[in-house]
Amino acid sequence: MLTLLCVAGMSSGAFAADLVYTPINPAFGGNPGNSSHLLSVAGAQKTATASDAPITSTSTGGSSGSGSGSSTSGASLFVSQLQGRLLSALASQVTDAIFGANPQNHGTVTFGDTTVVFDNTGSAINLTITDPTGVTVISVPQLVVTP
Repeated sequence: MLTLLCVAGMSSGAFAADLVYTPINPAFGGNPGNSSHLLSVAGAQKTATASDAPITSTSTGGSSGSGSGSSTSGASLFVSQLQGRLLSALASQVTDAIFGANPQNHGTVTFGDTTVVFDNTGSAINLTITDPTGVTVISVPQLVVTP
């Protein structure tokens, strides 16, 4: 009789159910009531953004004091983007010289006051970049496929 009670007690306590994931964020189907809580948590964790950063001027000319900070930051943003585009064009020239229609093993590409000397050794491509800030040497290994 005692055995029968133990078996009956063990079988009635264990039921299994499927686990169902319920997202918390309402953007992914979670409870819409979580919106304000998640927004306040995100606001508390927010770090400094570009709009919070102090505006600095990189201009070398004199200033009359009538200019606004937004025009200075707009001008420096434009210069930064232009500089990035020009350096991208330089990288394209170097890539074409190494891998283009007429690939070369050695060469020099000059763009303004920046000079890139490349040497393709077969197992690596060595780049020596010289600009007003100094000299940088980069070695990129090449994938060598043997038949």
